[in-house]
Amino acid sequence: MCMDRLSQLKRFTTVVADTGDFERMRQLQPQDATTNPSLILKAVQQDSYRALVDSVKRSNPNASVAQLIDRILVAFGIEILKIVPGRVSTEVDARLSFDTQSTIVKAREIIALYESAGIARSRVLIKLASTWESIVAARELEREGIHCNMTLLFSLVQAVACANAGAKLISPFVGRISDWYKKSLGDQWSPESHAGANDPGVQSVRTIYTYYKHFDISTEIMGASFRNTNQILELAGCDLLTISPELLAELQSSNLPVTPKLSVSQAKTVAVELMQLDQNRFQNLLAENKMASEKLDEGIKTFCADIEKLEALLLS
Repeated sequence: MCMDRLSQLKRFTTVVADTGDFERMRQLQPQDATTNPSLILKAVQQDSYRALVDSVKRSNPNASVAQLIDRILVAFGIEILKIVPGRVSTEVDARLSFDTQSTIVKAREIIALYESAGIARSRVLIKLASTWESIVAARELEREGIHCNMTLLFSLVQAVACANAGAKLISPFVGRISDWYKKSLGDQWSPESHAGANDPGVQSVRTIYTYYKHFDISTEIMGASFRNTNQILELAGCDLLTISPELLAELQSSNLPVTPKLSVSQAKTVAVELMQLDQNRFQNLLAENKMASEKLDEGIKTFCADIEKLEALLLS
């Protein structure tokens, strides 16, 4: 009997569900799950999750709106961990992305909420935007055994800084990079010549993967933000891939063969220069990368806006 593409992919790569939808997780059986403010905002507006939100509000009548949001994010995470055997990623308020100390405090509070519910910190990843300030926070949190998932990552310089900080996992984006180049190139963008292995987002993750594996960096790489299954299949062999339920279902519906495209042995054969970084060099290299700096700024603003929408929803 032929295996579907999702089952084949799971032989090479740990598959993670990029959703806050419990039912879809049960159907697709991922190893881990990731959430973000946008996904949780979408979920809490569905009738099926109203009871969970109302329960959190009733149990915390004197909580501030910020405390309520933390408790709702953790409540979703606890339910997700009843479904997935691995880990869940829970995001720190994106408005703290440039505040190292406040990020550390918030991450500790989120982990404390999980631990008070009997969840081991090893099953939780704290999601932080890949700014210099949050990367510094990740270094301290990792020392405390609080593992971090560095998100909104669009460049090698961000990936190297995260590795130097000892972050547990990075989430380099694929689709958002491709979106930027498609818009930037305009009529020069070709769906044929910029697809598959030539997709700019795929190339970005491959570059990061090659650097990490060449230098035996232990930080896990989880490709994220996919627009189509071709992007996913071009990264078969990556440590992890976090995929929307829609694309997971599409993979599940096909039996075409899947072959690994990334390998440690291949990365070892590539000539790679070790990048030396301090804060000034990080900031300069990031600023020089127009795509990465614009997408990082845009991503933080989007998550901030969705947190504010979530706050308004809870106050209504």
